[in-house]
Amino acid sequence: MTDVAAEQAGALAADVARNGIVGADVPPAGRSERALVQVLTRDGHVVVSSPSIVGEPPMVRDRPAPGQTVVLRAGRLPIEEEEAFAVVVRGVKGPDGEAVIISAQSLVSARRATDVLIRLLALGYPILLLLVAGTSYWLTGRALAPVEAMRRRVAGINATDLTARVPVPRSRDEVAQLATTMNAMLDRLGDAAEAQRRFVADASHELRGPLATIRAAHEIAVVHPEVTDWSVLHSDVLAELQRVERLVDDLLFLARSDEHGPLSRSQEVDLDDLLTAEAGRLRRTTGLQVVVREAPVRVVGDHDQLARVLRNLTDNAARHATDRVELWVSRQGTDAVLDVVDDGPGIPAVDRERVFERFVRLDPSRQRGAGGTGLGLAIAREIARAHGGELSVVDHDEGARLQLRMPLTDIDAPAPAR
Repeated sequence: MTDVAAEQAGALAADVARNGIVGADVPPAGRSERALVQVLTRDGHVVVSSPSIVGEPPMVRDRPAPGQTVVLRAGRLPIEEEEAFAVVVRGVKGPDGEAVIISAQSLVSARRATDVLIRLLALGYPILLLLVAGTSYWLTGRALAPVEAMRRRVAGINATDLTARVPVPRSRDEVAQLATTMNAMLDRLGDAAEAQRRFVADASHELRGPLATIRAAHEIAVVHPEVTDWSVLHSDVLAELQRVERLVDDLLFLARSDEHGPLSRSQEVDLDDLLTAEAGRLRRTTGLQVVVREAPVRVVGDHDQLARVLRNLTDNAARHATDRVELWVSRQGTDAVLDVVDDGPGIPAVDRERVFERFVRLDPSRQRGAGGTGLGLAIAREIARAHGGELSVVDHDEGARLQLRMPLTDIDAPAPAR
């Protein structure tokens, strides 16, 4: 309402400035009962006014100078108007002297419009709120329907059957990515469960063999004691018990490794010293020709575990070698490299990763009679990776060549080029 009153005051002030006070005329907008105007002389004499207030005194006492404007709100006017008005008073100078323009706009219409708006909001807001809530609930349910489908599917998956997979929505949003991630997780869990079942089955099978041999030997000795060679029996039973002991040790190591990772102590280890000691053991126990190529190489790791890696590698080479085993240790760049080479049948390229799986034997030469459990290389790779290294089968002209790479210690690593 103030803007309307100011507009009327401006229009009338322009008329007074152009035609003078006497020549001013009330604009059509100022002829209603809700819009009142007056034109005063500087001394407060009313010269022009709206028809409804002709003869009435000035509506306000303010007399701003020409070019100045006063805006106020009056609860009632001294012209027997009980309503509230927004009043704009403006000073102006015309050809016949200074004048004051008063424009008043009733606030009743605005109050009524506000009351109507409040009633409409009071009625419509709850309806609008219910509409928005219902729409939001429907949209949320529609958006989360794929998640609920995944939840129901996952709830039906148990440890004995990990083949079920959650449905992947056609949309390419985060829900579809979640479903894809969950299916990948279920794939990993299924692989882990299958590996665990296979591990338990293989371990049971490996333990059953020597136990059956021991039991059969004693049963025969009980039935035919007169023909039993007790020294041979004792030797056979002791060999089988040693095999059980090695197998149990390997299984315990792998169980601890699966649960906590291979435990290791960090200390400086001379690989060339380990190689020399292992070569002496092979010469004493196997009768094979053992060739050593060594250089001073030092790494940081667990002495006992690294010795176990070398023992497993040399035992594997000795079982498959024809006449000779070669042990090499050297430095290559920032790595310490240890190679164990035998002149046996070698390892086919397609099986170079399989040999590091648990309980894997590739040919008849790797049967129990040869003394292997199928865990030695798996344990060796676990230890190598726990030390930041890698164990792999590399190309060789004759026989098999297994190579261990580990980072050198800082003092043995070559200095960077400048």
